[in-house]
Amino acid sequence: MTQLEKVIYTGKTHTTGGRNGASRSADGRLDIALSLPGSAGDGTNPEQLFGAGWSACFIGAMGLAAVKMKLSLPVDVAVDAEVDLGKTEDAFFLQARLNISLPGLEHDVAQALVDAAHQNCPYSKAIRGNIDVQIKLV
Repeated sequence: MTQLEKVIYTGKTHTTGGRNGASRSADGRLDIALSLPGSAGDGTNPEQLFGAGWSACFIGAMGLAAVKMKLSLPVDVAVDAEVDLGKTEDAFFLQARLNISLPGLEHDVAQALVDAAHQNCPYSKAIRGNIDVQIKLV
C-alpha cells in the first residue's frame, strides 16, 4: 500500500440513517438526503455520488495528462459514469463504466489521454483490481 507523503485535502462528512438518511460535509457545502437506489425517495445514493466524484477526478487527471502531452483538453470534455450495485448469492458488489467524450481530438490522442488519466486518477487507482471497470472513449 502506498503511504502518503503529504495530505493535500481531507474531505469530512457526517452521515446518519444509511441509504435512507442524510449526509453533510464538515464545511456545510454538501448537505444531501440519501435514498435507496431506484426508490421514489428524494435523495441521491452512494453509487451516484461515487460516479460524480470519479468522473470529476478523471477529467482532472485528463487535464494533467494533456498538459504533459502539450495539448489542450477540449472545453466540452464530458464523462458519463455508470456505477452498478449488484449481488452474487450472498454478497453485494460494485462494477462501473466511464464513457468519455473528447470531441475534436484524434482517436489515438484521445485514447492516450484516457489511458494516462486511468493510470493516474486516484479513484481509478483505488478501485483497480477490486471491481470490474470499463473505460470507453465515445
